[in-house]
Amino acid sequence: MAFHVLISDPLSEEGIQPLRDAENIEVTVNTNLTAESLAEKIGDYDALLVRSQTQVTREIIMKAKKLKIIGRAGVGVDNIDLDAATEQGIIVVNAPDGNTNSAAEHTIAMLMSLARNIPQAYYALKHKQWERKKYVGVELKNKTLGIVGLGRIGAEVAARAKGQRMNIMAYDPFLTEEKAEKMGIGYGTLPEVLQAADFITVHTPLLKETRHLINRDAFQKMKTGVQIINCARGGIIDEEALYEAIREGKVAGAALDVFEEEPARDHKLLELPEVIATPHLGASTVEAQENVAIDVSRDVVQFLNGGLAKNPVNLPSVPKEIMNKIAPYFELSEKLGLFLTDLTQEVTEEVHIYYSGDLTEVDVAPLTRNTVKGLLKRHLGDHVNDVNATYFAERKGITINEHKTSSTKGFTNLLTVEVTTKSGTRQVSGTLLNGLGARIVKVDNYSVDVIPQGHMVVIHHKDQPGAIGRVGSLLAEQNINIATMQVGRSNVGGDAIMMLTIDKHLETEGLNQLTGLTDIYDVTAIDL
Repeated sequence: MAFHVLISDPLSEEGIQPLRDAENIEVTVNTNLTAESLAEKIGDYDALLVRSQTQVTREIIMKAKKLKIIGRAGVGVDNIDLDAATEQGIIVVNAPDGNTNSAAEHTIAMLMSLARNIPQAYYALKHKQWERKKYVGVELKNKTLGIVGLGRIGAEVAARAKGQRMNIMAYDPFLTEEKAEKMGIGYGTLPEVLQAADFITVHTPLLKETRHLINRDAFQKMKTGVQIINCARGGIIDEEALYEAIREGKVAGAALDVFEEEPARDHKLLELPEVIATPHLGASTVEAQENVAIDVSRDVVQFLNGGLAKNPVNLPSVPKEIMNKIAPYFELSEKLGLFLTDLTQEVTEEVHIYYSGDLTEVDVAPLTRNTVKGLLKRHLGDHVNDVNATYFAERKGITINEHKTSSTKGFTNLLTVEVTTKSGTRQVSGTLLNGLGARIVKVDNYSVDVIPQGHMVVIHHKDQPGAIGRVGSLLAEQNINIATMQVGRSNVGGDAIMMLTIDKHLETEGLNQLTGLTDIYDVTAIDL
């Protein structure tokens, strides 16, 4: 039986050669389809390959009666309705590694061009100006390169910069001193990296937590004369703050491949002679374009012939009877992971997930993946999902352990997540209460009863009269309303925990003020 594959966006012939070579696959290339035409034709195909141009909407997926797999030749899948694909049992795959080398090389090219003023000198020469003294640069040797985000691309940049005999210092939410030592690079917190670096390059995804990560406060921590590179995502650097830092002389130069709004044809940063830029070329090499197409083509061939896809990005099929039993716990499991990420604020080294009650009688692997997704999501964003969560955890050196136990501690079902960090272990337990929904019922050794949603504050304090009142008064001064409050304690007059649900996010200044109150040990803001 022949499988029919539709390619609706331009892909290189070399990239789709694995499809051409497969004897049981027939390939149709049609890159001029309107949404209406695609919806009309998609019912005839077993697989669809796209880049970013084609919008694979729910309407199109619902008409894809034969479709088994959608391949995205690239990293992002925001042009594909993942929920609709999952509901219809269609697997979606992408190519997360195909442009790693290209992006790393472009970063190094920008770094060297920035250090030696190459674009500025070339422009002057084109205008018949021979200005050797004006464009004196600096050597990279013995300079410190600060890398913010040490994923695939960040690690490749580090390896190449070491070849230039630079000193490397990196920050990443999943980087430990031990891992950094094995890589032969320096380890630091974000402020430490910003303070030490002569050059800074960013390689994080663009998330709520990383948007304007490099802002006015960050620039104040840097050396005077620092130089900045961004070949990752527009928005990681606050462009207004960067403009001011360059004008003030704090930043000596910037190399930008990405902008908050693109195309950036008329941007005031481009008016500054200290800024060099390219129009989002990080993945624009012949090899990268071929590699992403080859990777996704191989995945499609493998899957259509009964194998496992290497890079799936949506939920794999689960037997309906099992899904019916575990589906109510999906939101709870992810929330427990998110909760612990905020609570620990440290690099996770090991994870233990304990299932008890009726959950011991079914396959809980999807819940485990969903919990791990919650643990990683704050730092990796939508790149992590139910399928690749354990893969990403393994790459980050995090060990995942799944347990089933008969101990329910009085609950019909109980889901407990425990993480180990350098400082020790933290634990949170949750359950579903009949008719009342999800609840967090234990944090470390404290029993509580909290709905896992909204803006929360977890306060560790001494069990003394007035502690709760002081917290309430301070929040009232900041016009923050308390929706719910739960308290737990180990013993009278000993350590205690206070969990508040509030109407809006508590900013850093508010956290610091709460931490300064009498009898308060620690304050953590958690957003679920």
